[in-house]
Order: sequence, then C-alpha cells, then structure tokens
Amino acid sequence: MKAKHIITSFAAAAMLLSSCNGLLDIPQKGVLNYETYYQTDEDAENAVVACYLQMRGLEFNYLMGKNMLTDDFWAGGGGRNDNGDLEQLNEFTFGTDQSFLQGMFQSYYQIIYKANVVLGHVNGDSQIMQRARAEAKVFRAWSYFELITMWGNPPLVDHELEPSEYAQPNGSTEALWNLVETDLTEAIASGMLTEKKNADDKTWRVTKQFAQAILGKAYLWQNKYEEAADIFDEIIGSKLYRLYDDYENIISFNAKQNCESIFESVRVDNPNNGYENYYTIFAVMVHYRTDKMSLNKADGLADTGWGFLNPTKSLYDDFVASEGADGYRLNASLKTYDQMKERGHSINIGGTIINEGYFMWKWRVLQEQYGQYAGGVGFFCNINNPRWMRYGEVLLCASEASFMAGRQDNADKYFNEIRRRAKASEKSGVTLDDIKREKRVELCGESTRFQDLLRWGEAEAKMKDNGKHCPILDSNGHVTYNKYNGDDASKYGFKQKHNRLPYPGVEIRLNKNITQNPGW
Repeated sequence: MKAKHIITSFAAAAMLLSSCNGLLDIPQKGVLNYETYYQTDEDAENAVVACYLQMRGLEFNYLMGKNMLTDDFWAGGGGRNDNGDLEQLNEFTFGTDQSFLQGMFQSYYQIIYKANVVLGHVNGDSQIMQRARAEAKVFRAWSYFELITMWGNPPLVDHELEPSEYAQPNGSTEALWNLVETDLTEAIASGMLTEKKNADDKTWRVTKQFAQAILGKAYLWQNKYEEAADIFDEIIGSKLYRLYDDYENIISFNAKQNCESIFESVRVDNPNNGYENYYTIFAVMVHYRTDKMSLNKADGLADTGWGFLNPTKSLYDDFVASEGADGYRLNASLKTYDQMKERGHSINIGGTIINEGYFMWKWRVLQEQYGQYAGGVGFFCNINNPRWMRYGEVLLCASEASFMAGRQDNADKYFNEIRRRAKASEKSGVTLDDIKREKRVELCGESTRFQDLLRWGEAEAKMKDNGKHCPILDSNGHVTYNKYNGDDASKYGFKQKHNRLPYPGVEIRLNKNITQNPGW
C-alpha cells in the first residue's frame, strides 16, 4: 500500500507540474522570432532600415580615421596628446588596438551582418521585399569594398553564421571581389533600386546609381578600366545628377540632398529633442579651436570647437598648382591665416595652435547647425547628413577610368566638367597626374584620399615623413615645427606594412583563424 501511495503522489505531482508549466508557457515579449518575423512588408522595411542606421553610425570613425591617414591633414587639437589615437594615425605610429580602425572594422561587419539578416529571412515577392534584398546587397558590397581596399583579405561572411562558424579565416582576393561584383550586378539588374526622377529630386534611399558607382570603383581598384569606364558612363548618361553650383556649401547642412548627392545618410531635424541628433561629435571635433581663438560672430560660426584635422601646406600647394592662389574652389575650401584674420578670426594674443597656417572652410560649422537643441546636448548634436558619395567623385573616377581605357576625349570631358564648376581653366589631353591632383583638391576632407594613394601605389612616397615634425602657429602668423619622435625614422611615417591596415587586436585574439597582415 505504501508503494501505491508513493506512485500516486508522484503522478499527482507530475500533473501539478504539467499544469504549472502550461500556465508559465507565456510567449516572450520584445524578442523577434525568425520563424514568424520578416513575413510582412513592414518587417522587411524595418530590417533594411537597420543597415541605413548602422552606416549612419559609422560617420565619426570613418571621417576622422580615414582623413588622418593622409597627407592632407595634421591631427591638430589643443596640443600634443590631446587625442593620442588621432596622432598615432596621422604619424603612422599606431598598433593593432587602434580605436578608430577597430571602430571602422567592426561597423563594416555590423552592416554586413544586418544585410545578411535581410538576405537570409526576407523571402517574399512583394516589391518592398525585393527592394529590401537589393538594398541589402548594396550595403554588403559597399562594406566589403571598404574592407578589401584597406585590409586586403578580411573574412568573407555571406550568411548569418552559426556559433560553430564564428572563427572565419581570411577570404581569398578572388572570392571577395566576386562577392562585391555579384551583389552589385544582381542589385542593379533587379530593377528594384530607387532612381530619382530628375537631378532636383530627393531620395533618402540607396539608388541604382550609387550601386553602379561602387561597382565602378571596384572595377577601378582591380584595373578593369573598360568595365569601369562603361559603368561610370551609364551614371553620367542617366542625367539624374549634376554638379551643385555653390561649392562653398557643397557639404554644408544647408545643402543636404542637393542635386550632386549620390548617397547620404539622413538625420531628422527635431529642435525639441536633441538626442535624436546625438550621433556624432565630428562637427565639434573639426571646428576651429574656440578656447584658443576669437571668432567674429558676423560669420555665424559655432562658438564651440576643438580644432582637429587642420590642412597641410602640401594640400594648399596642390590647390594653388591646380587653380592659382585666388582660385574659387581653393577659397571655398581653405583659408590662410591672413584670410581668417581679415574676416575677424584670430588666435588669442600670445597663444598657439597646432596648425600650418591653413584652415578648413569647407566644413566650417555654423552655430545654427548645432546650437538650438533642447535636452542639454547642445554642440554634440549635428543636423548635417553624412555624405558617402557625390557626383563630383563619379566624374573624376570616370575621367580616370576613361584615361586608363584609352578614351581621352571622355577623360577630358569629365575632367573639365569639374574644372568649370571650380571656375578654373579647362585642359585638353589631361594626364593621370592631372586627374590625381584634381581628385585631391576637389574631394579634400571627404575620405577618398587614403584608398586612392594605396591604389596608386603612392602612399609611402607621400607619407613616409608623417610624424617627423608638428607645426605650431602663433597669433602673429608665424609657424615653427616641433619634433616629437626624434630623428629615428623607424618611429614614424608610412611604411610598407601600412599598405594593409592591421586586423584589430581584439579580432585576432578572439579568432585564431585570421592571419594578421604582414608586418603587424
């Protein structure tokens, strides 16, 4: 009898537990189920918008990091070691744990992951779903273009990884470029990518022409000049873009989504909630050093800035060589210290800043750009849109591709379209050197220079002395040069190993299957 009672008790307990389990079997809130999500157009749109948001969030590391890796800028700031990471980039003294490079590398893979989610789960046939897949391919291809051109052979991840797949090895050059070309050609051929109605039309979406431009750049990088020239011709022939007339404001917040914009990320301008624009401190980083300078309020300049990324004399000299000391585009892009003083902007008496006597005017920041927000965030806001590509770059890439493909007439035509907007003299029989200089000055500060120098094989020659000295500008306009790294050339400057950036140390430590780039 005793055994019977025990069995009965166990049975009753089992029934009670079963009943409790049923009561506790409540669907988890706030968690997406891959088996039931991504089934509607709204789900598909939300999934691909995540790619847009991730790309927008890349702006700070992208602009600060890539511009520092050039001969166009000094690190700047308030003095030595004001930002050691930027100085390391500028002087090529960084190691594998460099924060800006790690931020870029990880952001590219976060975009790739989000694109893979779309491509792995959005399977419907509606136009919105088809467009989401096409856009995801563009985002993935753009990210891999950036990774390949700066890191060489990063891991190839073309689907969501299972835990057993996390430690991916380096991809092969052929397979990586094939993924970029396949993604872009399929997205372009899908007919699902947005196209503007005309040059004055506005769209925040990835367009067919943006996809074509990335493909053209990928062809250029691989020396496929005929293919590159053809695809750039298509973009230009669409007549859906034209050069913006006001170069002085070409990347200003007042010229967002203008007729020249191939693709830019969009920010919502909501003065009642500054946190909606609390995405980047790029503007305050590169604005003039306001604790060491007095600015004339008549120009409407912002009253807070930290003075990083100051132009080099080398950049200024190339502007002069391109269009003369009184060139329209030069004066719309840079100001000498004398010109700044003429406008009422000067270094405080007895003070100094890290500067070679030149100031970026092209990305000057106006007070109205980030000074009107509630919520206590003030100058950390920025209502300008990150620009990822504009038509001026397309024309210069087209000129280079045409020149290399033996199409001199087109090379001249596209080159001179840029020159006319710059109010500079036109040229016939343009050379590759002409195009290189024009690209440097036209796109200064727009994060194209580093990859161009790598592609042209000129990075070491141009930047081997980066870090040899640092310019100090005083209130009288005198420039002196300080040495911080001594005379030992091994401590600074671009070297052979810098032709490929290092894989971040944290990635190497977590993934033993990645082979670090040579020299790191």
